[in-house]
Amino acid sequence: MTRIQANMLLLLAAAIWGGGFVAQSSAMASIGPFWFVGLRFAIAAIAVAPFAMMETRSKKSAPRRQEIGGFILVGLALFGGATTQQVGLLTTTVTNSSFLTGLYVIFVPVIAVVLYRRHPHWIIWPCALMMLGGIFLLSGGAFETLTRGDILSIICAFFWAIQITLAGRFVSESGRPLALSCTQFAICSLLSCMIGLAVEPISMASIEGSLAEILYVGLVSSGLAFVLQVVAQRYTTAPQAAIFLSSEALFGALLASVFLKETISSAGYIGCVIIFVAILIVELVPELARKRQKTIAGTT
Repeated sequence: MTRIQANMLLLLAAAIWGGGFVAQSSAMASIGPFWFVGLRFAIAAIAVAPFAMMETRSKKSAPRRQEIGGFILVGLALFGGATTQQVGLLTTTVTNSSFLTGLYVIFVPVIAVVLYRRHPHWIIWPCALMMLGGIFLLSGGAFETLTRGDILSIICAFFWAIQITLAGRFVSESGRPLALSCTQFAICSLLSCMIGLAVEPISMASIEGSLAEILYVGLVSSGLAFVLQVVAQRYTTAPQAAIFLSSEALFGALLASVFLKETISSAGYIGCVIIFVAILIVELVPELARKRQKTIAGTT
């Protein structure tokens, strides 16, 4: 698979996740956030398990203990991102949540410095300031109007950044994208259901009331899109993965306006544009600089 093909798979995953925001928000009219996350990833784990077993048979060996440990770490990051995002949707809009989640494009290079001592391109830092300005406008031009859900969406972006970084590393090392996917889904589901059992009521009526959303997000947004992510990340870099995946913000805002009739202020639209431009700059400027250096090197 070429890098371009991998990035197109990531774009498809982002489009699916954009639709998932709408389903995640509407489902909570009848079910709590932790049970929703637990059930969606239980379905995803069950759906991917047969393919993970086929992958294991094709490799003629089970994942090593060290590989499973890495997969569990990815699952913990997924749990942090999925639950903070879902709880945040109780007190913020789909549009705000989808754009604020896109902040992981800034966090990914920073985490790379902390974990791997790989320093990001200088353009990261001015783009981080642009992101803060965009958030300020998205919040209505006053930080006191930033809701609890908006803050949780920012925390969620940090966890997604960890998940993207670790998934890229462990899928490259193991060559087992389906085993990684199944393990991370199972860990996230188990932890979410345990918390849901302790803090949220559950009934068959509440499950039936959100069954369509659970199935869509479980099978398509979780099962399919996350598998596309980890497969594609074998052939592209974490920062490039982040830029393509962050386009889910645009898909989320578009679908929220169509299905949920959400609107934001004029300042909020400007903030969305600033956030998206910063996301583009983060990826395009370093890439153009690398191509220019190659051109100069080739002519000398």
